[in-house]
Amino acid sequence: MTIKKTSQPSNNIKMNNNNNIEVIVVIGAGSIGQAIARRVSAGKHVLLADLRKENADAAAKVLSEAGFDVSTAVVDVSSLESVRNLVGTAAAIGKIHGLIHAAGVSPSQASPSTILKVDLFGTALVLEEFGNVIESGGSGVVIASQSGHRLPALTLEQNKALATTPVDDLLTLSFLQPDQVKDSLHAYQLSKRGNSLRVMAEAVRWGKRGARINTISPGIIITPLAKDELSGPRGDGYRRMIGLSAVGRAGTPDEVGTVGALLMGRDGAFITGSDFLMDGGVTAAYWYGELAPR
Repeated sequence: MTIKKTSQPSNNIKMNNNNNIEVIVVIGAGSIGQAIARRVSAGKHVLLADLRKENADAAAKVLSEAGFDVSTAVVDVSSLESVRNLVGTAAAIGKIHGLIHAAGVSPSQASPSTILKVDLFGTALVLEEFGNVIESGGSGVVIASQSGHRLPALTLEQNKALATTPVDDLLTLSFLQPDQVKDSLHAYQLSKRGNSLRVMAEAVRWGKRGARINTISPGIIITPLAKDELSGPRGDGYRRMIGLSAVGRAGTPDEVGTVGALLMGRDGAFITGSDFLMDGGVTAAYWYGELAPR
């Protein structure tokens, strides 16, 4: 796998600071990204970006008909050039005030290497590039997963490596190599744990610009991605998780949107570098209840 170098920040992004337009960038045009955007984007411009143009266009139509000012872009989060192009597009519209990163692939959708490249490397790349330009007073959320909370504890050295290794070198870490990560679920758990750790480290850098960044780790939320999982080889396990959780049901994108609005809004102004697990009690049941490994 070839990864383009990211060590040199882009110096040719022209910021359009001559107007009062505030831009909310949504990466991943699915249900969760839209739900958060609805709550934080009134009076702002929404730039919807997705790997597939038809997904971004469909989501933009829904938001536009609901009264939001929307444009679209295509982005591959695993490509430095593509992410920087997205930053440039957003900066040409106005001041980048918010980031909602909800793009990713699930264990039933991709190989371990693709999951690490998109969910882990891609998130680190997005955080770095948008962290270079986020406005003072701005904020962001990254959608991680409950899966990151079911991964056994890593060493302090591994935690630090996932949080702070330069993006260029992230996928060269010894414990991320194919002989160590042999299945897609393990890759997904590592990626999502890495997301929350990376956000914690990035919160320090974002804070120097007067901005905040947090993660949300949802459980089973009824989205097209979740339906893929429920109908896939792990479907029975997912249904068991729902049935044995404290709440006893799956969640909705709107519920994630409510937490996202808190984290990105004024009421969350004291929250940064944090991870919010919202899974209806699945993780609690996994570690201390009927879902606990025997």
